Amino acid sequence: MTSSEKTPSEKIDGRIRELGDWRGKTLAQVRALIKQALPGVVEEWKWRGVPVWYRDGMICTGETHKSVVKLTFANGAALEDPAGLFNSSLDGNVRRAIDIHDGDKINERALKTLFRAAVARNQSKLKKKASVPKKTGRSKKV
Repeated sequence: MTSSEKTPSEKIDGRIRELGDWRGKTLAQVRALIKQALPGVVEEWKWRGVPVWYRDGMICTGETHKSVVKLTFANGAALEDPAGLFNSSLDGNVRRAIDIHDGDKINERALKTLFRAAVARNQSKLKKKASVPKKTGRSKKV
């Protein structure tokens, strides 16, 4: 099976195996937490090899770098983070990220809460779009 024939989930499986170190284990752990928190979450493979998770919009990406596994939340700036998990990309108005280093312990409960909050934000944006009446044309004042 060629790379282009593989599903996004199969490509993520391959990335985890290919890394073969703490980054692969961390990505696998994060992926399992997303699936536990959000059964039926959609996995995609974007931007030449970045796992991305969706439900009613983008939740987060899972990038693997030499010294960090980075979870970037598409609308992280709008999410409550009482456990203080966001530790990267804190200056922007939209995204927030969590950098996980070798040996870091993941606060699984708080991370699952963030995943669910991201989906709730996506769903609220969809509801707002659905409730805005569409303009059907120009009206003339007589």
